[in-house]
Amino acid sequence: MFLQGSVLLVINDDQIILLSILAATLVLFVWNRWRYDLVAMGALLTTAVAGLVPLDEVFAGFGHPAVITVACVLVLSRGLLLTGAVDALAHRVLPTKAGTTVTIAVITGLGTLLSAFMNNVGALALLMPIAIQVAAKQQLTPGKVLMPLAFGSILGGMTTMIGTPPNLIVADFRIATGSGSFAMFDYAPVGLGVAGLGFFFVVLIGWRLVPRREQANADNFDTGTYLTEVRVVENGKVCGKTLKEIDGLMEEADAQIVGMVRDQFRVLAPNPDRIIQGGDVLVVEAEPESLAEILSSLGLELGEDRNGRVGEKNGLEKEQTRKKLHGEKELEGEKDESGDDLKEVVLQEFVVMPNSILIGHTAIDIRLRARYGINLLAVSRQGRHMIKRLRSTQIQTGEVLLMQGTPAVLAEFAADFSCVPLAKRSIHIPNKRKTLIAILFMAAAIGVTAFGVLPAAISFAVASLVFILTRIVPPRLVYESIDWPVIILLGALIPVAGAMASTGAADFIARLLLDKLAKGYPIVALVVILVVTMTLSDFMNNAATAAVMCPVAISTAGQLSVNADSFLMAVAVGASCAFLTPLGHQNNTLIMGPGGFRFGDYWRLGLPLEILVVGTSVPLILWFWPL
Repeated sequence: MFLQGSVLLVINDDQIILLSILAATLVLFVWNRWRYDLVAMGALLTTAVAGLVPLDEVFAGFGHPAVITVACVLVLSRGLLLTGAVDALAHRVLPTKAGTTVTIAVITGLGTLLSAFMNNVGALALLMPIAIQVAAKQQLTPGKVLMPLAFGSILGGMTTMIGTPPNLIVADFRIATGSGSFAMFDYAPVGLGVAGLGFFFVVLIGWRLVPRREQANADNFDTGTYLTEVRVVENGKVCGKTLKEIDGLMEEADAQIVGMVRDQFRVLAPNPDRIIQGGDVLVVEAEPESLAEILSSLGLELGEDRNGRVGEKNGLEKEQTRKKLHGEKELEGEKDESGDDLKEVVLQEFVVMPNSILIGHTAIDIRLRARYGINLLAVSRQGRHMIKRLRSTQIQTGEVLLMQGTPAVLAEFAADFSCVPLAKRSIHIPNKRKTLIAILFMAAAIGVTAFGVLPAAISFAVASLVFILTRIVPPRLVYESIDWPVIILLGALIPVAGAMASTGAADFIARLLLDKLAKGYPIVALVVILVVTMTLSDFMNNAATAAVMCPVAISTAGQLSVNADSFLMAVAVGASCAFLTPLGHQNNTLIMGPGGFRFGDYWRLGLPLEILVVGTSVPLILWFWPL
């Protein structure tokens, strides 16, 4: 079946306005200057002001079943993690003695399996510290394990309706075709085939294509270069003041106090309320060019060694600095001036999660030192270690933060700010009662949805309520469990996607694709929809890609008079398979810092994997969802 000749393309004013808004939105998504939820909200309000979305339907997307289901799945995923059952399972199934390929296969397979039934970002966050430990045991760079794990979790998400937000969006757009929503396991025939072949490619061949990059860990951050000992002059400007009181002046010079020496007793990450005395030695982290300003404004002098000479590296030898910073054996068993044992002060790396409230803020904004008594020492961004201008640098998703503080305070920081520690963690001891309840109600929600007894939004909302009432997810963590930028993105773009259908903009794009690329051939059109969706997903949020492409897919199928299910399934596969860049999927972003990856590293494994996905998915779609 094909169309003869070229089609006369006619476009009206509403379509021009909407397509212009969409084009600007896509550019802003790719530019990544502003967070995607803000861009999506701007697109929604612009279409509303332009009269392209009815005013009483502008915010209807936030009550859409797909949005409710995504929020509930995030809460349920958090509950499964909090019970400790998944963590215990991960440690139990990982082989203690196995070759590299087997080890990568097991951890990637576990990520693939978990992401089919829980949020794939949560699955990756759980397994990422374990993957780094595995890499160290196998004498591999972390990226060799992290990239297969991330790609495996993405592949696993496409096998069920709840595995990834694009599948939920596609399922609800199918209602517009008059066929009803896709069911829970309607994605499995195509998804399992693609995920299976992709998994074997990644664990047998693909991991060898990952470039060798060193992890951004504490040993790689040359913080000693920026550490200086300064002495407080007797009766000087800062005598009698607290550390908190001089923090403002320190921050103006982009410096911070990371330690103190008093009467031969050292205190790392000192209490902000500690009063400064004459003769105290402050360990200051600052750029060399800022040091003169600090000495002048605070009336300090460079620290000297016992012979009265100014020490190396502005008064602090590098080895001494490293020991003071890391809290090594010199500190063990020492007492501070109050006679209390010094708390263990450690360095630890943390990955910033997509839902972290740190994103877009600086260390000054969130007052890390004043609130927690911890120090931000360095940041790894896209494989580069940043130590300069830290306190005024905005934190971004996927960055690795090098923090200094006590283990208890650092753990509190990680929980409060949604960061994943890149260090060995204690295994949660599973609560058998809560674990049983969680598994039963999660399975019940899946079963009720799969058999069509209740819609997904209702069944998963009920399960979420049970998780909250039984305190599997404490009430205070419910709202923290939800990735609000994704919820806002979906709620904002669903009405915009509806405007694409109501204004005829989707029909215009479909006619353009058919005339210029597909030449009227349905199979070619299917491949075009898949490739275009996959390309967009590589550079913008995959949920946004699905919302934009679903109306185009439905319109294309309608103009060809073929089954729309085939084209919707192509959108689902294409939106899920973003492997070329760190932008399209949050899992790709999360591994960038811990793996030491650069922007251009992803295509080496991602390109052959995407080619494999296209070559596998098209025949499977045609077989299980024939035109």
